[in-house]
Amino acid sequence: MENASQPGAEAANPFRPGTMVVTTLANPREKFWGAILSLNAEGLSLRGIELASFEDLVALVKDGEPFSLGVVFFPMHRVERMELDLPDGNIPSLSQRFTSKTGLDPVTMLGSSSASTNTAKERG
Repeated sequence: MENASQPGAEAANPFRPGTMVVTTLANPREKFWGAILSLNAEGLSLRGIELASFEDLVALVKDGEPFSLGVVFFPMHRVERMELDLPDGNIPSLSQRFTSKTGLDPVTMLGSSSASTNTAKERG
């Protein structure tokens, strides 16, 4: 991992705090969608949800229902893959789907420290 104090390090590393990602974890196998809070040699912290709950979150937000976003830490040995939440051809990204269905920007909702987080848990 590059040192962020080096010139050009931010441009070379797209996985910075606030970036929306989809993370695949091992043992047990899980997928999470969310905004990076911290990424270092020890692990990944993010604010988000299990991918299987994405449509439920969209429905809650759309209906104005209360919801809780998890703040989770995954030790690096569990992180199998992390990819930027980007569109793939004509298939919109999860962030784009979220915005089109709710009218809200997930980066603002998930990336800020003032976001609704009643749930804090460590999974490791």
